[in-house]
Amino acid sequence: MIPMVNLKAQYAEIKDEIEQGLAETIENCTFILGPNVQAFEQETAKYLGAKHVIGVASGTDALHLALLAEGIGAGDEVITTAFTFIATAEAIKYVGATPVFVDIDPKSFNICPEAIAKAITPKTKAVIPVHLFGQPADIDKIAKICADHNLKLIEDCAQSFGARINGKQTGTFGDVGAFSFFPSKNLGAFGDGGLVVTNSDESAAKIKRFRNHGSDVRYYHDVIGYNSRLDEMQAVILRAKLKRIDQYNQGRRRVAHLYSALLATNPAVTTPFEDGIGEHVYHQYTLLSDRRDHVMKALQDNQIACAVYYPVPLHQQNVFKDECKNVSLPITESVAANCFSLPICPYLDDASIKKIVDVINSAD
Repeated sequence: MIPMVNLKAQYAEIKDEIEQGLAETIENCTFILGPNVQAFEQETAKYLGAKHVIGVASGTDALHLALLAEGIGAGDEVITTAFTFIATAEAIKYVGATPVFVDIDPKSFNICPEAIAKAITPKTKAVIPVHLFGQPADIDKIAKICADHNLKLIEDCAQSFGARINGKQTGTFGDVGAFSFFPSKNLGAFGDGGLVVTNSDESAAKIKRFRNHGSDVRYYHDVIGYNSRLDEMQAVILRAKLKRIDQYNQGRRRVAHLYSALLATNPAVTTPFEDGIGEHVYHQYTLLSDRRDHVMKALQDNQIACAVYYPVPLHQQNVFKDECKNVSLPITESVAANCFSLPICPYLDDASIKKIVDVINSAD
């Protein structure tokens, strides 16, 4: 089987460094908000070019705490995409706000700026674009819309760690950026983990308070908070991988570009779009095909993993069916019906890539 991502190969490469760091942590018994979390936050702030970086328990928590810190709550509307993982919308619901789903760009699959502008109402308080699959959204246009309408801009960077737009990192364009370290991410932990990024001293202080039971000083609590701290052992793992993140992302781009070159003459599939402005880091390599199910069966028959991200857009999920019963997003719905993703990771060799493409090109 060719897997979607080869985490075993990655672990083998950095095993000694990780195991030494874990052993030191166990020996020192510094398990909660210890020196590795602090070091990881500092190293990531330097890498991203951000003033404040706060480690939290998951990418979902990162979005949740970001919304809380920016004052989004009951009665507010937050514009976002329906073509994303449900965590984006869950976080909006957690704070009592209403997600307003709008359509996507047919090439990048990211939220459409023009659709954002049309959806703004007096209740709109924030916009959450998702840098989907590692392709940066059209953030300059989105930021201008937010600035013109005094809206908070919260970037969902769960799939875009290391992606840049004209050299500037995703997550640093808006008021707050939220990252996920789910194991399969470009920068992945060995469990859950997340990160909040901001240049605001006030927002950073709030997020640090929220992540630690509403406390700045131990046993003194100013607000109702949460238990959402990045684990010290996960920080050990993430520090080892952070040193290599550009190498990992370049490896993903190598794989993606070879796929696209080899599939260029196949009229049955549409390869991923790169706009030449944002640097795509290919958390997923996602194709479009009106013969998706047939092609996926051929891949599976040849022991090649493949997946659909995402088969049911959020506005069509049962959890949102009542409030979205009159919502129609034709581009989102078309992409969801025709998209599928191929294996991608820095360790996928050329022979495997060619084998995968041969199966796709020969699928009857």
